[in-house]
Amino acid sequence: MLESHPRSTAVAYETLPWTPRFSRDQVGATVWARIDAPYEASIPAEIAGLDLRLDGDLSEALAFAEGQIIRFDSDVGHITTPFAAILLRSESALSSQIENLTSSARAIAEAELGEREEGNAPLIVSNARAMEAAIAAADSLDHATIIAMHRELLHRFEPAITGRYREQQVWIGGSNYSPHGAAFVPPHHERVPAAIDDFIAYSLQPSGSALASIAVAHAQFETIHPFPDGNGRTGRALVQAAMRRSGLTRAVTVPISAGILAQRARYFDALGEYRRGNAIPIIEVFADGVILAVKNGRRLVGDIESIREEWAERLHGVRADSAAHAIARVALQHPVLNSKLLRKQVGASSQAIYNGIDRLVERGVLRAATSKRRNRLWLTPEVLQALDAFAERSARTNSW
Repeated sequence: MLESHPRSTAVAYETLPWTPRFSRDQVGATVWARIDAPYEASIPAEIAGLDLRLDGDLSEALAFAEGQIIRFDSDVGHITTPFAAILLRSESALSSQIENLTSSARAIAEAELGEREEGNAPLIVSNARAMEAAIAAADSLDHATIIAMHRELLHRFEPAITGRYREQQVWIGGSNYSPHGAAFVPPHHERVPAAIDDFIAYSLQPSGSALASIAVAHAQFETIHPFPDGNGRTGRALVQAAMRRSGLTRAVTVPISAGILAQRARYFDALGEYRRGNAIPIIEVFADGVILAVKNGRRLVGDIESIREEWAERLHGVRADSAAHAIARVALQHPVLNSKLLRKQVGASSQAIYNGIDRLVERGVLRAATSKRRNRLWLTPEVLQALDAFAERSARTNSW
């Protein structure tokens, strides 16, 4: 259990006036009576200086989980297969899935190529770019970098809400009419900048357990809810930045959202407990989530390595410096290919590239397909299947 410490994570509440966004003649009498009244908004606790004193069992679990992260990062970071990109894309997809934004591996890969604009896949690709921005700015956490991450996530889809923190009250659950009866009402928008100042100060202070501190910071960010939309995905991108900043990771993205997705209900319950002053559940979710994520991540790595080895067997007798081998290396990282990507990545003539594609189709590495825009594509069915299986395992609870 968490021992006594100078401050609690419990939110306070303030009563604020509410101006209905609907006129009296647009809603029924019952609804009007509910929304034409003051409401209560939360006031996040100030956590800068919060001293997390953990008992022996939880400290041991956190230390073990941190060791798992470090070993996974080291083991996978030394493999020649481009797992940094594969794992970052997978983490982005699963972080989106926590918010019920799902898509197949093929759709996501097509969206990366600009060959698919409908559905959730483009949003997931933008989430990957937000994570890249977060990791790149890991050592410079400030208001500008947080807003830039959010802009990267949503500027293509909801540009009006990017580039700044929210400027109105938001709420979670309840009705669309007003915050009355909501499951949780984040702070009034005027409190957001100061609350983020406190979040940044806490995130940058030394900690006895990096993972515990990251879990608390994440719960605090979700409590502040600084944007109208995209808070969960931005918050989990910040988790990846924090793991890089703390030294837990150096080379790859540990897909912690795989572990959170497997505990989705527990994760949201833990956020509620945090707001009531109990930080233990969210720390436990992260500690357990790391174990689940690393286990699933290692299985994905093993599946991709097996595919690479199988392809090497199929390409036996093909010159190692041929376009076919170069395309196969690109295909591990980009499981859907088009000619534009291959011209950029392979650096060979168009004729050599098409000859290499033909050889890979003949040997069962690639399969020809057509995009929604009727452009020619080439798929890697085995890699796509491995990525979809990874996501399916992550979504299953207590079945690994």
